Amino acid sequence: MNVVISDELLNGKVTNQFEISLETNAITVRDLISKRVSVEIDNYNKKLPEYFNGLVEPKEAERTLNGYKLKPKQLIDVEKQVYIALDAFQKNGFFVLVDNQQLEELDQVVNLQNTSKISFVKLTPLIGG
Repeated sequence: MNVVISDELLNGKVTNQFEISLETNAITVRDLISKRVSVEIDNYNKKLPEYFNGLVEPKEAERTLNGYKLKPKQLIDVEKQVYIALDAFQKNGFFVLVDNQQLEELDQVVNLQNTSKISFVKLTPLIGG
């Protein structure tokens, strides 16, 4: 199943959007966050574009209007970024909404549909390793 992930501001403005593929429609919040972070970092690491637009700001990156710019261009460690994202979720660094319902626990299971609206709302910049 493919689902669309959106990054949103508190006012609802979408700042980033992309699609991920899931093996099942029932997934824990932990697995959803991990999959999202892994996909965006894998995509970045394959191409090493000038800017990274993701949930967690890489540690040695500079924030710009176009995203995070790594100096020098380098691969991002997926495991570190997943750990930081999961920790940030538990500390309310961002919210995850599915069909406008807030998910509150990492082990919470959510049943997704192809039409589900998945939103990540960042409250503070998430700086990774």
